[in-house]
Amino acid sequence: MENYNQQRPFTNYTVLNTDSNVATQEASRKFMANVFLWMFVALGVSTLFAFLFAENTSLLSYLIDLNTGKMNMLGWIVLFSPIGFVLLMNFGYQRLSLPVLALLFLAYSAITGISLSFVLLAYTSTSLIGCFASSAATFGVMAIMGYTTKQDLTSFGRILYMALIGVLISFFINFFLHSPTLDYVISIVGVAVFTGLTAYDVQKLKRIGAGAEYEGVSADDTKKLSVLGALSLYLDFINLFLMMLRLFGRRR
Repeated sequence: MENYNQQRPFTNYTVLNTDSNVATQEASRKFMANVFLWMFVALGVSTLFAFLFAENTSLLSYLIDLNTGKMNMLGWIVLFSPIGFVLLMNFGYQRLSLPVLALLFLAYSAITGISLSFVLLAYTSTSLIGCFASSAATFGVMAIMGYTTKQDLTSFGRILYMALIGVLISFFINFFLHSPTLDYVISIVGVAVFTGLTAYDVQKLKRIGAGAEYEGVSADDTKKLSVLGALSLYLDFINLFLMMLRLFGRRR
């Protein structure tokens, strides 16, 4: 159950070019702190639910037939429902209150964690730890680069989005072809895409935080934007981790 086929946040949000001053820099730092706080909370929720379902066969039995290994109706709902959550949060955040948006994000994190329990069962513990550590290190480095670089990554981001579309199309085609070579290529490109998107998204969020101060956006709306920002980075990290597993993970 993989998540890189989901709608990405902020596709309908315009990033403002703001002057670099103390007020906007401080606003940006506070905004990014909230973004990463929400992201880490979401990752914690996902980790908790992933381990709960992976270690408890009675919970897992609600999703799959333990005799045949095939998913039941609830399992398919868990597989596809995260897409609906992301779309709802992305396009409905202006109408949703902060508590509702936060609750949706946490529910989405829990459901994603449940779907990731299948990943925990499929790969060895050593592979999971190694790929998670590699993903965390890569994500951290690219996040710092995205936050500190003076170069505008907007054009770079457009290229990455086009590459992401190519990855999605290739993944869909390979769903029917089952080509190991194509799967390997998809994984390599996927790692590169989500590595680059991490830096791009962090820079974009930094500017959104500064722009919110510049435009006088309400505190409540700024907090909602921080939840959407956390969703964006959460997707970058989870998908980077999954691509790493596809490349380097060892199955049980």
